[in-house]
Amino acid sequence: MKVPRDISGADLVNKLKDFGYEVTRQKGSHIRLSKTLDNGIHHLTVPNHSPIKIGTLNSIIKDIAEHNKLTKETILNKLL
Repeated sequence: MKVPRDISGADLVNKLKDFGYEVTRQKGSHIRLSKTLDNGIHHLTVPNHSPIKIGTLNSIIKDIAEHNKLTKETILNKLL
């Protein structure tokens, strides 16, 4: 499955709330999200750009998949 090319930072933040992430702070155009996991707290920074660059989005999705022990495809299915 391909990474979407038209998702904005605000849209991604809203969709990541379904995974249990909460906004902890924002500085400028970067939004910090956090989620408590079994192995500690996972912090994630999302640029509030529209759209998010494909490489940046791909990196964020891989990071979420790794820390939540899910596949990249599972994350993409829930984001679309």
